[in-house]
Amino acid sequence: MSTENLTQSPEQPRRKPRVAVVFGGRSSEHGISVVTAGAVLSAIDRAKYDVLPIGITQDGRWALTADDPARMAIVDRKQPSVEQLAESTEGGVVLPVDPSNREVVYSEPGSVPKALGEVDVVFPVLHGPYGEDGTLQGLLELSGVPYVGSGVLASAVGQDKDYMKRVFTSFGLKVGPYVVIRPREWQQDESAARKKIVDFAGEHGWPLFVKPARAGSSFGITKVDDPAGLDEAIEEAQRHDPKIIVEALLTGREIECGVLEFEDGPRASVPAEIPPVQSHAFYDFEAKYIDSAAGIVPAPLTEEQTAEVRRLAVDAFEAASCEGLVRADFFLTDDGEFVINEINTMPGFTPISMYPRMWQETGVSYAELVDRLVQAALRRSTGLR
Repeated sequence: MSTENLTQSPEQPRRKPRVAVVFGGRSSEHGISVVTAGAVLSAIDRAKYDVLPIGITQDGRWALTADDPARMAIVDRKQPSVEQLAESTEGGVVLPVDPSNREVVYSEPGSVPKALGEVDVVFPVLHGPYGEDGTLQGLLELSGVPYVGSGVLASAVGQDKDYMKRVFTSFGLKVGPYVVIRPREWQQDESAARKKIVDFAGEHGWPLFVKPARAGSSFGITKVDDPAGLDEAIEEAQRHDPKIIVEALLTGREIECGVLEFEDGPRASVPAEIPPVQSHAFYDFEAKYIDSAAGIVPAPLTEEQTAEVRRLAVDAFEAASCEGLVRADFFLTDDGEFVINEINTMPGFTPISMYPRMWQETGVSYAELVDRLVQAALRRSTGLR
């Protein structure tokens, strides 16, 4: 019997991977997260991926938002918010906590829930607590949905400067002098906690930097020149986090380096240098995002120094069990030694941010950077790995 005339079933076209870009969040870095999301939404290849933008409002509601990067920019020094982009003031997006079902549902009070389709990977461009610190990563692990960036442990370590430094020290990476004041210490005996900081200053000298232990974008940081400014600095840090960290001043150059996960493992970008900002006491939020202080890319280092800081950046990535991406920040001290300050597991990712600029100079464009991060996430499974 001839089969030449049998009807051939047309092949079903392959569905494009669906990327949920999740942004906003409950931390003080909400606005910068929205700006980052706008850049990612502009750059992601729509011919290769379907995209679903999901914003988390400042009170924690997951909202379906407009896919409109033009409205996600800083205008007249004002940061955008998810509330401005949400399609509804009440509707909510729900991820199923079921590894066998990746379908996202949208519901509004009094209406039948609406299925938004399956999500193949989440790109969480959240900064700070409730997003970058392992909490969202834990939810996605329960849901069985792959995601861009580090897992629960590395995200938590990367958010908490206290434990981050402990991990680095255990792996032989040099960190600067610091002291931590935990919430219970302050609540039980403020004078003893304050004395602990003053004694630290007696050993390492003024000025000191008083910081929230678990915040980013330089929020809540104060440079303190003497004991008179200490209480105000502690109060400012505690507005962002009840746990604070106090660091000694390190004199030297600020050097940053990006790490990106490739198919054969993590690689480091060319480094950048953050020069002293004359109009600011240090490289704070205003300098980074509002006044667009320019970093030098690549950093003017010797070949040996460049190779060393790139090696140390990858070592820090591996020490904290990171995945996807990291920006590692160092001081190059006056005696020529690199001291690691911190890592960011979801670093600033706007077009003017140092992480994309370093990779641009290394030969990876912003669009390729976004694609590589999504592809790396798609290659990984959730769960123990």
